[in-house]
Amino acid sequence: MSISTVAPALAELTTLRVGGPADAYVEATTEAELIDTVLAADDAGQPLLVVGGGSNLLVSDEGFGGVVVRDLRTGFTLDSADTCGGASVSAVGGQDWDDVVAASVEQGWVGLEALSGIPGTVGAAPVQNIGAYGQEVAGALSTVRTWDRLKGRVRTFAVGELGFGYRTSVLKRSMRGMPSQDDPQAPWFPTPRYVVLDVTFQMRLGTLSAPIGYGELAARLGVDVGERAPSTAVRDAVLELRAGKGMLQDGRFGSAPGADHDRWSAGSFFTNPVVPAEQADLLPPDAPRYPVRSARPAATTGPSLGAVDASLIKTSAAWLIARAGFDKGFGVSGPDSRATLSTKHTLALTNRGGASADDVVALARVLRDGVLDAFGIELEPEPVLVGVSL
Repeated sequence: MSISTVAPALAELTTLRVGGPADAYVEATTEAELIDTVLAADDAGQPLLVVGGGSNLLVSDEGFGGVVVRDLRTGFTLDSADTCGGASVSAVGGQDWDDVVAASVEQGWVGLEALSGIPGTVGAAPVQNIGAYGQEVAGALSTVRTWDRLKGRVRTFAVGELGFGYRTSVLKRSMRGMPSQDDPQAPWFPTPRYVVLDVTFQMRLGTLSAPIGYGELAARLGVDVGERAPSTAVRDAVLELRAGKGMLQDGRFGSAPGADHDRWSAGSFFTNPVVPAEQADLLPPDAPRYPVRSARPAATTGPSLGAVDASLIKTSAAWLIARAGFDKGFGVSGPDSRATLSTKHTLALTNRGGASADDVVALARVLRDGVLDAFGIELEPEPVLVGVSL
């Protein structure tokens, strides 16, 4: 375990590259070091921020008045594999996410291929229920092993206990939960009550992907929604789509580190709004409308998509932002803005070099207010906001 008396700025640990220093900084390379650091901070009543890849954080310019612990653990293992039970794969929380996806495609483990190129670590995946192009991590999870900060012990969640929804889970909700008899110390913020130690995935064996659940990806692959395609082709197509939107982490997949400021972002800054079907009817006719599916497949055997909830509709935050009058590259101060929308995609807020957290927040507020005025829908930020708010 490495303990630094001079903490690095959070700008050095996050993909948005903004944020001041922490009071204390620890690098944990083993599970014991991670748990000991969390325990010590909680026992001392110090605020705690566990950082993995730093791709879903916006931290204030003043920094963090507590302990930052960076999970540097790596590794994933194949626990078992057979045609009946599929592949059971376990990965520690600090493991790079896309390395697991790449291995799953290479080894013929089906269920993560459309999640290619998402920055960050395995530990963040179940908290946020990461998803892209019609696939969510909930569909391939078996268990999540955590450190329960309230009880001071290890707790393992089965997939059915995690309460998955669109970009949410029991783990995430503990971060903002209300105090209760079961959890009098809530809310836990900015790190959830449950710190992810490792995750086990259960995936089918095969070379064909899970059913394609997103029209843009299906069109790129030349198949219909609900059909399957070679997993290698799905991964390649997703990486191409993400690259075209500036949604690949800087320095990955052949890009030069620091060369593309469109990649200095937290990815999608706002979640796609999920609204009642009646409210979706009030949107312009050309507004995107996507079915809201269960986070888990509809069947336990064979490939399938999740069941559709007809009472809800998901629309596109990027479309709402653009139709509210904010073009790619928009900045509050015009072309000289230090924080702007990506020049490739209107859902990413980017640091053009030298931006502060306040610059990013100011831009986010303008976008949120503009969409609310135009469509009556309030956009919700996807990153964890530490020391700042909209």
